[in-house]
Amino acid sequence: MKRKKGRVRFVPTICATVIAMMLTTNLGSHAAHADKVEVTPNPLGVEARSAILIDADTGQILYAVNADKAYPPASMTKLMTEYLVLEEITAKRLSLTDMVTASKEAASIPPDGSQIYLAEGDQHSVKDLYMAMAVQSANDATIALADRIGGTEQGFVEKMNETAKALGLNSAHFTSATGLADDTVISASDLARFASILIKKHPEFLEFSSTPSYKFRERDKTAMVNLNWMLETNKSIPNFKQFAYPGVDGMKTGYIGSAGYCFTGTAKQGDLRLISVVMDTASKSSRFVQTAKLFDYGFDNFEKKTIVAPKSVVESNKTVKIKKGTSKQVPIVTASDVTLLVKKNTTPTVTVNNVKLKSDGELVAPIASGTVVGTATYSYKDPDTGKTLDKTVNLVTSEDVKKASWWRLMFRGLGGFISSLFKGIVDLF
Repeated sequence: MKRKKGRVRFVPTICATVIAMMLTTNLGSHAAHADKVEVTPNPLGVEARSAILIDADTGQILYAVNADKAYPPASMTKLMTEYLVLEEITAKRLSLTDMVTASKEAASIPPDGSQIYLAEGDQHSVKDLYMAMAVQSANDATIALADRIGGTEQGFVEKMNETAKALGLNSAHFTSATGLADDTVISASDLARFASILIKKHPEFLEFSSTPSYKFRERDKTAMVNLNWMLETNKSIPNFKQFAYPGVDGMKTGYIGSAGYCFTGTAKQGDLRLISVVMDTASKSSRFVQTAKLFDYGFDNFEKKTIVAPKSVVESNKTVKIKKGTSKQVPIVTASDVTLLVKKNTTPTVTVNNVKLKSDGELVAPIASGTVVGTATYSYKDPDTGKTLDKTVNLVTSEDVKKASWWRLMFRGLGGFISSLFKGIVDLF
């Protein structure tokens, strides 16, 4: 399949020895894990236990494989940790330049996980620790940040679960900030939706996740290399260019024995950004190969199409009543468009299944054009997945309605009185 050209920001020099070690480790890991992989059969042949592809903008599901069942996400858990750090920065309770002191817990992580070898009492900036977490998935850096925000890792985990509940991530249950615990679980569906929330609310996250390499300490001989081999900026790196994919600028890899090799990825081409999740693939490289299958399917087969234009009439002659206005009613239209991701060369249809008007549909003049008076919900049923996607838009007044003069209101009231009187007389006979 033909892939579109993407945008390249910069390509730094990466230590060939480090890359060779990573690839060699991958071969050994593949052999050790291959017999455990539980592939869920699916039309695209995605070799994973669970997978999903969504439109980052609307959350529309384009493809799903066993996506609603919760599994261990391994280090993809760190997406929630990264989100909460950015929330603290936005709330001005933390800044990238603040110094963080490594706790005993941060300095005592198991030696077999990714780390930057913090010693108890080491001090590093929030930015450096965040980069270590985003680029190298460093567990000790993650715990250091969690301790800073939550007092302890357990205190931070409570914040993680509170946030998950508030965001409606019903399958999520966090027991660690790093994802090293087997009993941390979340579904691919909730993880993809959360990834969309993360990059919408904190687009700066992609600046961290797209960094190909980062030197943590001045004295370090080599820089940390981003574990996301699909980064577009890797297209000129000999050992990674086979995995580099146009538009990829995030997000997070993961691996523990119970989770297998996982990856939450995102790529943007033109005005379309996709988010994918694959859980429990056979190897480090396979998680990227399976992700590429999903991205190819999304970019090759779907396009954005406006189904309902802005300022469209919802129903024929639909109006709202106006009190004390020069007009007694005003037409209403949609405030915005309804745009969906649909199969290329198709003409989808939507239906209006719910129109709600405020204040029983009656307002008091003066009323400005564009005043929100209610909502309309449009429904689209995906012919492939069978899932129904609802999109709600505001309904607004299509024109100004000025307040009527007292003279006009008097005669209108008099006319109403005479009409009621006449009706009353007629009803007597």
